[in-house]
Amino acid sequence: MNTREAVSQRIINLCKEQGITPNALSYRAGVPQSTIKSILNNEAQNAGIVTIKKLCDGFEISLYDFFDTDTFRTLEQEIK
Repeated sequence: MNTREAVSQRIINLCKEQGITPNALSYRAGVPQSTIKSILNNEAQNAGIVTIKKLCDGFEISLYDFFDTDTFRTLEQEIK
């Protein structure tokens, strides 16, 4: 799993945990639905920390809580 896939999966899991749809997250976070769709479909090259922070605000969690998972702790470095 790469970083983009991990971010996408984390958003999907948080939506499920909170019982909301990506569209509801869009409204709560103030992030366009098209942006969330491109992240979830791994089409976005880089979600960007500002966007992820807005999504965290929509989920009412911190950036730390977003990234504090086994998946992110075990990601391989992506050096290009």
